[in-house]
Amino acid sequence: MTRGVLHMALALPCWLVPASGIAQSSPLIIVEDHGGAPAQPYYEALTSESAETPPPPFTSPPRTGEGTMLPVRSTLLSPGDVQPREIQAPGLTPFFVIGDDERSRQWLRLRAARLRSLHAVGLVVNVATTEALAALRALAPDLLLSPTPGDDLAQRLGLRTYPALITATGIEP
Repeated sequence: MTRGVLHMALALPCWLVPASGIAQSSPLIIVEDHGGAPAQPYYEALTSESAETPPPPFTSPPRTGEGTMLPVRSTLLSPGDVQPREIQAPGLTPFFVIGDDERSRQWLRLRAARLRSLHAVGLVVNVATTEALAALRALAPDLLLSPTPGDDLAQRLGLRTYPALITATGIEP
């Protein structure tokens, strides 16, 4: 939802603010925009001179669903050999990092049973389309795979390549 700075008059009960005070308010200033449905039609309805004029109709539904997150690109991560190492992250839920590439697909096929036994969650850090994501999910239908940008994760863990399994005690290929 779009967030903006509103005049103080809009924070007061409507019976405390004269109608002329609302109609003369300055335009909204957008401080931060998180996407979603535009709120401008609602604000225009509040500031219109005539209360009988309905707000403009909502013309386009907001985009929802997983497809709106794609493509996912992680510039700091790429397919390659992962060097095993120990980490200390007590309480960390096991997770794995893969992409939409042949190395990741083969890794997922070979390790699916172990990943299931660990209840590991999959982060797909490089994937372009919903079809590609669906193909990865078909390789291990009972594992959760979520498209997620991985650059922050790469920096925090010092990880540059995938596929990898990360547990509370280590990173392994």
